[in-house]
Amino acid sequence: MTTLTAIRPRLAPFAVITGAYVLCHGLVALLVTPLQTRLLGDVTAFASLLYLPHGVRVLATWYWGWLAALPLCLGAFLAELLFSSTPIGTITHPVLLGSILMGAVSAPLTFELFRRFNTPLGRHGSRQVRWTGLIAAGAVSSVINSVGQTLIFGGLILSEQFLSVLVLYALGDLIGLVVCMVFMMLVFRHLRTRGI
Repeated sequence: MTTLTAIRPRLAPFAVITGAYVLCHGLVALLVTPLQTRLLGDVTAFASLLYLPHGVRVLATWYWGWLAALPLCLGAFLAELLFSSTPIGTITHPVLLGSILMGAVSAPLTFELFRRFNTPLGRHGSRQVRWTGLIAAGAVSSVINSVGQTLIFGGLILSEQFLSVLVLYALGDLIGLVVCMVFMMLVFRHLRTRGI
């Protein structure tokens, strides 16, 4: 019974992070990507200009640290299963698994770098984090993720598209983070006005 009692507090954040990632990926796959393809063509097949799951990555890491990498990996894997036309055999291909892992560790790695270089995300001496600090961490995480993803998919990207794909990854991650953060600020504001 003590093992279950110890695990239970970690299950809720694990489920919320996994579910939020799958939901945000679904919104991108079903709404953003078709609209983006219609407007910009296939030049962005590897990246989205509004990648909401990056916001989940950064906020989950802020909340749960390195532990967030596990539900982020699971969420990305489930999202690929649910929203990709990739057959199950292909989903376990090393390139795709490398992509999932890169996405999941980019934010925790960034927060670790910020900690090691004593880069504050909020007020000095306070555990309270400023939104601007999270956006800065998200931007650095986006660059790390973008470089990693571009290298992972390097053999699949034409050399003349390499730079544009790198920029699109970074831009989509950052815009996705800002949209998630604005949404969360509105939710928190609503909860405060209701006294919750």
